[in-house]
Amino acid sequence: MFLCWPVTPQDASVSRTQPLRNVTVVITRPAGTAGPLSRRVRKLGGIPVAVPGLSLRATADASATHASLREALEGDTLLFTSPAAVRFAADLLPLATRATVIAVGRGTARALKTAGITDVHFPDSRQDSEGVLALPELADIAGRRVALVGAPGGRGLLREQLAARGARLDEIHVYHRVAPRIDRRHIDPLLKLGKRSAVLLSSAEALEHLQRSLIAPAWRRLVQAVAVVSSERLRGIAMAAGFERVAVARSALPADLLEAATGVSFTRR
Repeated sequence: MFLCWPVTPQDASVSRTQPLRNVTVVITRPAGTAGPLSRRVRKLGGIPVAVPGLSLRATADASATHASLREALEGDTLLFTSPAAVRFAADLLPLATRATVIAVGRGTARALKTAGITDVHFPDSRQDSEGVLALPELADIAGRRVALVGAPGGRGLLREQLAARGARLDEIHVYHRVAPRIDRRHIDPLLKLGKRSAVLLSSAEALEHLQRSLIAPAWRRLVQAVAVVSSERLRGIAMAAGFERVAVARSALPADLLEAATGVSFTRR
């Protein structure tokens, strides 16, 4: 026998304005950067829980990085791989340049505009390495000076393809990613996760750090949540890590991740 309760107009209104009502949303953004996304989750009725998968640090040799970046600003093309890359680069010196400036996505493009660069090229549909490589600005770069501004690690696809196209490539590491410090304030909320929970994932490296850092009971709870991932590639990685319920967002932008989360049908206990 099934029991049904009538949906009142007030309930329907709350469902539209707060589609994540009573859903716990685990935010795995780097340490210290979850604030804006947490506020968005609350506005949608959700319960944000910040569990950083990464911690970002400025490059130790600031003087050498400063010199490399200054030289790159006088080159032909600069490609920024993340909003963090823009932030750490702008901390070193003003990003004034006549070079062609490319961002990996809309979030990075917004960071560049905030830093004073208004003419920014970025992929509109597919905001990842493949999308960047399809840009016409990178179609004929043989012999041109191209600076890849970001952090060491990652997939390496941009590095490989730009070199294969004949670019005079210079990698400028303005920051680096390290494992986060996980303690009880992160673990305790995870131990209480129910089925009405989601985890936002936009980095395979962050997921790997969490898998290594979390105690077993917390990790088991986490993989029972719905993984909202930023790409098809990350879907496979999340499923291999143990997630059974995975939703794919259009990009790693907060708005796209949250849109995908609101489309999930959460099972009540």
